[in-house]
Amino acid sequence: MTADLEESARKLLEVVPIIMQDIRSEMRRRRLLDLTVPQFRVLAFVNRNEGSSLWEVASHVGLTPPSTSRLVDGLIARGLMARNDHPADRRRVRLTVTGHGLAILEASTQGTVSYLANKLSGVDADDREAIDKAVEALRTVFATSTSVVT
Repeated sequence: MTADLEESARKLLEVVPIIMQDIRSEMRRRRLLDLTVPQFRVLAFVNRNEGSSLWEVASHVGLTPPSTSRLVDGLIARGLMARNDHPADRRRVRLTVTGHGLAILEASTQGTVSYLANKLSGVDADDREAIDKAVEALRTVFATSTSVVT
């Protein structure tokens, strides 16, 4: 059976926000050191894209550069991130996650992974395999549409 492309797109548009809302709710419930979801997203992005610029982070989180700068400044003040001069351009900075930030990020991620694993525990093995295949297909489709993986 061939899936209608528009129907697949509608289903995706319907289910992804439901999943993200559930993940956001769980992360808020588990947040450590009052880490907000946008702060978590910034830490996770910079961890996956070490040396990111402020502009790249702003683009990822969908905030203006000044708003992102304030968010990053707060993470730096709390010792979760560091700002270093770019070796080739002194007007640019490179952002990195500190060891303390990585520990917070990992604890928050592990708690959410455990929560999701628990939710999936009621799904039979064949359906979980189908979910895994679908997620990998979606990763392939959407990761190639951006230069930086979310």
